[in-house]
This record gives sequence, C-alpha cells and structure tokens, in this order.
Amino acid sequence: MDEESDISRDGAPARFTIQETAARTGMSEHNLRYYEKVGLLRPVERADSSGHRRYSEEDLRWIHFLMCLRETRMPIAEMLRYAALRKEGDAETARERRLLLETHRCKVLTEIAEMTRCLGVLEYKITTLEALEAGRSMVQEAEEKGSCHAANKRIGP
Repeated sequence: MDEESDISRDGAPARFTIQETAARTGMSEHNLRYYEKVGLLRPVERADSSGHRRYSEEDLRWIHFLMCLRETRMPIAEMLRYAALRKEGDAETARERRLLLETHRCKVLTEIAEMTRCLGVLEYKITTLEALEAGRSMVQEAEEKGSCHAANKRIGP
C-alpha cells in the first residue's frame, strides 16, 4: 500500500490497522475503540482472516473531524447527537447539524475572546515584571557602583 495514497497497490481502497490509524490521526487506540463503542464511529470493517479493525480514508477524515470537536471542547453528548444525525443522512439532517455546529462555534468564539483577554492580562503582567526586574537591576548596579542617582530611577517597589 502506498503510504501517501488512499489506494492500495492492488487498486483496492486503502484500509488501515488500528495502529496505523492511531499514528495517522494522533488519536490513541484506546480512544478509537471507545469512540466506536459509544457510537461516535460507525462499526469499523474487520479483516476477514483476523477480525482486526480496518479503517478507511473516510473513517480517518471523520476521526479528524471528531478530534476538532473535542479540541474545541464539544461535550461527548453533543458529538453523539451530531454523529446520530449524520447516520440519518446528509440531506435530511443538514440544517440540524449546521445549527448544532453554529451553536458550538459561538461557544468557541466566546472562549477564544476570553482566552485573548486573559492573554492580554498575562502580557501586561509579564511586561510589568520585566520592568520591575530592570528596576532592581538598576538598584543593584547603583549599589555596586555606589551611585545614588541610578538607585533613584528604580521602577516599582
């Protein structure tokens, strides 16, 4: 099988073991099994001879999407709702899935705004502490040189 292709050497669609799928997606084997067990993943095809899972390129794309939902802190219950709607069919559930994703997008944007605000606070505090360090350095330098003038330029307590 070509490593970068979704077609095997014999022309059949590529299928990946659970280990290969974990490596390609970054999701642990444990989570892959769990997602299948709870219904986030459709039942995965099994190899005829061994019964081992064989994931398709479509499975990998879906897993990447699920990972994006989790990375943006979508609760499993909402992910399960989305997965259930997906199983019902594209045309029949497109509006409801879109609304679910739009609601989640609003939550993500709110969280990003809050994180951005907090980042600003951190940046301010870091700048303040850098100035404080510089002020202490000036005092230490003045003490070493015996200069009162440099000590008077000290920033902060």
